[in-house]
Amino acid sequence: MKKNIWIWNHYATDMYKNRGGRHYWFAENLIKQGYNVTVFCANTFHNKLESIDTGKKKYSTDIVDDIPFVFVKTSTALGNGIDRVKNMSFFYFNLFSVAKEYARLNGKPDVILASSVHPLTMVAGIQVAKKLGVPCICEIRDLWPEAIFSFNKAKENSLLGRGLTAGEQWIYKKADALIFTKEGDTDYIKEKKWDIEQGGEINLDKCHYINNGVDIESFELLASNNKVDDEDLSSAKFNVVYVGAIRPVNNVGNLLDAASLLKDKEDIQFLIYGDGNQKEMLEKRVVEENLTNVKLKGFVNKRLIPYILSKSSVNILNYSQTQYNWTRGNSSNKLFEYMASGKPIISTVKMGYSILDKYQCGIELEKSTPEELANAIIEIRNFSEEQYNAISKNAKKGVKDFDFKLLTGKLIDVIKKVK
Repeated sequence: MKKNIWIWNHYATDMYKNRGGRHYWFAENLIKQGYNVTVFCANTFHNKLESIDTGKKKYSTDIVDDIPFVFVKTSTALGNGIDRVKNMSFFYFNLFSVAKEYARLNGKPDVILASSVHPLTMVAGIQVAKKLGVPCICEIRDLWPEAIFSFNKAKENSLLGRGLTAGEQWIYKKADALIFTKEGDTDYIKEKKWDIEQGGEINLDKCHYINNGVDIESFELLASNNKVDDEDLSSAKFNVVYVGAIRPVNNVGNLLDAASLLKDKEDIQFLIYGDGNQKEMLEKRVVEENLTNVKLKGFVNKRLIPYILSKSSVNILNYSQTQYNWTRGNSSNKLFEYMASGKPIISTVKMGYSILDKYQCGIELEKSTPEELANAIIEIRNFSEEQYNAISKNAKKGVKDFDFKLLTGKLIDVIKKVK
């Protein structure tokens, strides 16, 4: 008999719209492997006014590419203030009645996979799974609340900080299995001394690592079917490409600093794709500093990214060194899209459990200074054809380990362990 898997991700609404993303590809591949899969998400889109109408009910449903989606009614949230707290809370509370009703109509799940970003989804997953008498796998895609402490949104030793940490420990203890998206995330449990070996209550045997990745087949199809008519992309220049959010953690100003140092190199241009709260500031800098070698391209549809990356000469993973703990690895989607494009990568931070080092497909900077970044760009531009092709081949070959067909196999192994 087919096993029923419920995947809970508050923000999978964007995956429904984009027809791609971690849980979309998990669902797609699980269905191909003979599982019944349903994705539960909010009826709102992250940081947008847009929403999916649930009528007078607490949820509505739709099917796309054979994947059933359940949209749980919640409130619109823009930004990170009280509206977002309300949005998360409504999603949490409504999940209980929606799960009960959906199980009555369609049968209960065999396993619930409850995924962060925020922990309330995992709390609901554990509680509902217990009521239904089924196991719950909790997937931690961000070490929360560590990220909150890193960004000084709360102090670790404050009443709030201690409460959040206790809640996190409760999730790790109660989950039937834990999936982390960074290879070194189980180090965190050891650092906290929460593991059984150090007198804690968490068995490290239930911890698993499944990184983010890419659907290679889909990436290559999009790259060939969604051409972008842009003279900058098709020019013979050495294209330094950044794709992603333009906000403090991404430290995109550092790219402009490097571009300023390379102003006299007429064959090098910086193409920056993305949007965010620092975009206007960067646009102002480009004008004021006369950075003619920088083009800020603005927001770009996800479906165009594979083609854009295929036209790059080098792709930049640009992060702030200070605002995040990089020692445990990297699970950013864009790293795997960069690898799939088969182009060299420069990371402005040195990662623990380094994928770039392991697959020899890029350069990681020690100090993340503009000078160091500019030198790395020149180094790759000056590669011989043989060197350049070798690093590009390594990226293409390495990304096969992060294809969602293979990653879904790892998820199936975890499902089999709990069921």
